Amino acid sequence: MDGAQLRTVHTGALDGATLTAARKLLDDAFEGDFSDEDWDHTVGGLHVLVLEGDAELVGHAALVQRRLLYGEHALRTGYVEGVAVREDRRGLGYGAAMMREVERVVRGAYELGALSASEDAVDFYAARGWRPWQGPTSVLTPAGARRTPEDDGGVFVLAVTGALDLSRSLTADPRPGDAW
Repeated sequence: MDGAQLRTVHTGALDGATLTAARKLLDDAFEGDFSDEDWDHTVGGLHVLVLEGDAELVGHAALVQRRLLYGEHALRTGYVEGVAVREDRRGLGYGAAMMREVERVVRGAYELGALSASEDAVDFYAARGWRPWQGPTSVLTPAGARRTPEDDGGVFVLAVTGALDLSRSLTADPRPGDAW
C-alpha cells in the first residue's frame, strides 16, 4: 500500500463529500448494479477506506451489525457490505488490506462474520478463509422464515466463536431489498 492510507471510520463521522465519493465508487465498481437499498445496507456501521494522494477515495468496505439465526441462536454478526476498489487501482493489495481490517474488527467484536459474495469475488474471499455456507438460507418475515434459495451457496462466513455446522440453516434478519 505504498502511498496509500487505510482509514477506519463510522458512518456518523464521515463528511458528505466522502459519502458521495463512496457511493460513486460503488456505483462504478458494480457497473450500475448497486441500488439505493444496497447503499442503505452499507451505511450505519464502520467504513474501511483506502485513500491516495490528497485523500482521494480508491477503495471502500463496510461492516454493519446484523443478527443471523443459527438454529435457536441469534448470532451477533459483522456483515460485510460494499467492498470495491476503483478499477484502475485493482491488483495493488487494497482489497486485501481492507479485508484484513474488516476481519480484525469482526474477530474482536462479533460472533460471526458474513457476506454475500459476487461470483467475481468468491475466490478472493475463499483464499482469505471465508467459507461458503452449505445449508439453506432464509430471511425472517412477519409470517416467519422465508427461504432464499437464490442466495444458497453465495453466503460466506468467518466463524469467530467456535465451529459451526455449515450444513444447517442460516436465517437473516429482515431488511428492505436483498436479504443477503
